[in-house]
Amino acid sequence: MPTPRTIAIDGPAGAGKSTIGALVAERLGYLFLDTGAMYRAVAHAAMRRGVDPDDADALGRLAREVRIAIGPPTVRDGRAYTVLLDGEDVTWAIRSGDIDRVVPQVARVPAVRDAMVEQQRALAGNGRVVMVGRDIGTVVLPDAERKVFLTASAAERARRRGDELAARGEVRPRQELLHEILRRDEIDSERVVSPLRPAEDAVVVQTDWLSVGQALDKVLRVIARPAA
Repeated sequence: MPTPRTIAIDGPAGAGKSTIGALVAERLGYLFLDTGAMYRAVAHAAMRRGVDPDDADALGRLAREVRIAIGPPTVRDGRAYTVLLDGEDVTWAIRSGDIDRVVPQVARVPAVRDAMVEQQRALAGNGRVVMVGRDIGTVVLPDAERKVFLTASAAERARRRGDELAARGEVRPRQELLHEILRRDEIDSERVVSPLRPAEDAVVVQTDWLSVGQALDKVLRVIARPAA
């Protein structure tokens, strides 16, 4: 069967979407786009410029002003991709605890989402793309040829987040990380604009207790299935 030209991978925070999505794209030779990193980059720009995360108008203007580029890793430091914000490498800066706390507010602003979705659809226009996020299969690319909803328990996602931070020398209490993940789940699921939910035609892949390799194999099998 022909490989699908557009692949959407959605799921909650910490489910491993970025890692698995980047590996799928590498395996297929596709463009990889982590839309969550785009919202994090906008949040980072807002914090730098002193934009109030509750000022929807200012955030909307900012989202249309900044230049965000996501490409292959440029440094061998464990990253799955490189994020440039107005030409500056912010790959790890946008993964800080401060960004974790503010990005839900930024991402739920309709004008911000409109600006990001416009860019995302343009990038997907030529196909051969793996796009990951929270509303790819439902909103950004509703006609994606293959849709996966990658998930894991909140406790497992908190453990992974802790391991990721520890690998960079940052130690945070597991309970604090769990609280942040549960709060993010609540905000993402209950927001009016593009709430987090599996698309009706998405295949749900549960990754608790799976290694990265095992989760990748499961997702690749889903992608290789004939379309329904």
